[in-house]
Amino acid sequence: MALSAQQWLVKINELPVTETIKIMNVCGGHERTIALSGLRSVLPEWIELIPGPGCPVCVCPEEDIYQAIQLSLEKNIILAAFGDMLRVPVNAGKQAIRTLSQAKAAGADIRAIASPIETLTIAKENPGQTVVFFAAGFETTFAPVAAMLAEGAPENLLILSSGRLTWPAVALLLDSEQPNCDALIAPGHVATVMGPEQWQFVVSRHQLPVAIAGFTPDSLLAAIYSVLRQRMDNHLFVDNCYERVVKPGGNRRAQQLLSQVFEVSDAPWRGIGSIPSSGYTLKAHFSRHDVQQHFESFRDDARRHVGEMPPGCDCARVVMGKIKPVDCKLYGRLCVPSQPVGPCMVSDEGACRIWWSAGIKPEVELKSTELT
Repeated sequence: MALSAQQWLVKINELPVTETIKIMNVCGGHERTIALSGLRSVLPEWIELIPGPGCPVCVCPEEDIYQAIQLSLEKNIILAAFGDMLRVPVNAGKQAIRTLSQAKAAGADIRAIASPIETLTIAKENPGQTVVFFAAGFETTFAPVAAMLAEGAPENLLILSSGRLTWPAVALLLDSEQPNCDALIAPGHVATVMGPEQWQFVVSRHQLPVAIAGFTPDSLLAAIYSVLRQRMDNHLFVDNCYERVVKPGGNRRAQQLLSQVFEVSDAPWRGIGSIPSSGYTLKAHFSRHDVQQHFESFRDDARRHVGEMPPGCDCARVVMGKIKPVDCKLYGRLCVPSQPVGPCMVSDEGACRIWWSAGIKPEVELKSTELT
């Protein structure tokens, strides 16, 4: 019988550990469960949970967002994008249109979608018009995109691809001089597609414990207990704590479709730079659906801060687990969900937005007034 969250908490608290253990979770969904269920407040003080690079919207290249904005304004197209992409700002002047939402308000035909399959309906309902799907996401998003194209998407459907693989960012982080974690909780949905074996490099190359978790408190606590025991016993492996969904080898058909439609290439991550073998690019056979083959590029490298986070924004360091959201000087002050400065405050998978939704406010220094 599976243990409850309360039972896992008891087992964790019984562990004879006194040193601080930093555990990084590589998924916005994990961070949402951790923050909104208050796991940090009930775990022992010696456990530090660190949100990692699990938000595709947060790392979507600034130049891709700019390209999408300009396409929607300058060309006679319908642009479809996931809802949280519409509010991510680019680094442009205050008088310029800086988000897809602003472009929509200016008259661009921009449709917010929740699933890639919705773009098929839009394309079929508008056969005489070009539909551009601004696709940003990780493996779990791009597997259905690959299936959609492999099965024969309408010719008027084009893809602006901002697809990224999850593990290369983790590899970059762990290869750095200050990886800032002692163990890793790997994302269950990515492992469902790509297989748990994809995370073996964390054990083999970096000698760190890994556990794959689902999205409930009990699954996350099981994974936390696993990595702690691995450290204590000095027996490191990739532990699958989400066996109900994650199977050895992953989803072979999804992997086949990804390989059929996309090639893996070096790719930029906003505020981080280019990461080797981390992006999905359409293969030549599917180039007729590549927006770059149909329209000129609007990626103007002369713009200031191209590819960077907005000035003063620490989203890149939050994404890479270097700082907590509350450590950013803009968090909760100049940057709030109603007026986000950086992408981490926009997306539901961004750590800043999640922490704010969980009621975690910045520490504001209160100035006292002395009565005379």
